[in-house]
Amino acid sequence: MTDNVHRVHVALGERSYDIEIGSGRLGRLGPLLASLGKVSHAVVITDANVQEPYALPAAESLSAAEIDVDIISVEPGEESKSVEVAAGLWNGMLELGADRQAVVVAVGGGVVGDLAGFVAATFLRGLRFFQVPTTLLAQVDSSVGGKVGVNLPEGKNMVGAFWQPIGVLIDPNVLGTLPDREYRAGLAEVVKYGVILDAEFFGFLEANVEQLNRREPGCLAHVVTRCCRLKADVVEADEFERSGRRAILNYGHTFAHAFETLGGYGNLLHGEAVAMGMTCAARLAQRLRRVDEAFVARQTALLERLQLPFAPPKVDAEAALKVMAHDKKVSHGTLRFVLPSRLGHVELVGGIDPREVAAALG
Repeated sequence: MTDNVHRVHVALGERSYDIEIGSGRLGRLGPLLASLGKVSHAVVITDANVQEPYALPAAESLSAAEIDVDIISVEPGEESKSVEVAAGLWNGMLELGADRQAVVVAVGGGVVGDLAGFVAATFLRGLRFFQVPTTLLAQVDSSVGGKVGVNLPEGKNMVGAFWQPIGVLIDPNVLGTLPDREYRAGLAEVVKYGVILDAEFFGFLEANVEQLNRREPGCLAHVVTRCCRLKADVVEADEFERSGRRAILNYGHTFAHAFETLGGYGNLLHGEAVAMGMTCAARLAQRLRRVDEAFVARQTALLERLQLPFAPPKVDAEAALKVMAHDKKVSHGTLRFVLPSRLGHVELVGGIDPREVAAALG
């Protein structure tokens, strides 16, 4: 176990913030939040799985820093990322007397972070927001960058906002109690960063599969820090997705969101769908002669060694294409995909024959 503390600065002008990463740091939440400005009231939003082990200690740390704390818990799972649950949280915060000086603190995985962030962005036209991610997927991806939102039955993340947190506190120790399936799902996003941005990091993952499978804290701290830095670099360059740069973070996600939507939210974990989506994206890139078979095999081998379900589910190609038509990367009615041209580099590609997309589904 390491006591080293890593910090990643996300430079966004007046919306800049720091990500603090360190084992055993959950108890630092109160002093850390208090150091970021006057805070009299914190509303901790969590889910029933996380409340006992992590949200309650987080609340105790906030109380010890002389911050009034309330906890609101939602049901675990993707189904809670809905307009209906958000409305319940708005009403709950109203009943708690939350005013514009309150801070929303998300303690949980990606669903909790996205939902709580959306509530923070919209309640009283915007409250301060702090992230305490407790899953690997949230630690390396969804807690960084300010994308918040909820799902509609027709598509994921179709209602939302860009709402940066004022800080992020990541304690890799919490991953020790994460169910194996959820931990594996987070590793899919880790692999994604190597494919899209950092071939050397991809090689590190290949060389450290056993440490990752054992959840070795020192290795995890390095992995989380590197992923946060890579994502921060992209967000700094394209905070509001205007240049197209930030779209590269969605490698595999166009396919993944279709699998999640067609399969019913909650049947597939997001990271599982991403692993499958990356397989399809690599296949599509190979069909378009952007990468060779060796690229596809190398990506597949790493996903397999990390015990991820990389083979895509059987779906109706026409139905999948219809779902993909709602994807946020659609431009002037044309579907676009994030596709690799080599390890560590991807591009946004349009004008692809739908028959090639259907073939990549397997």
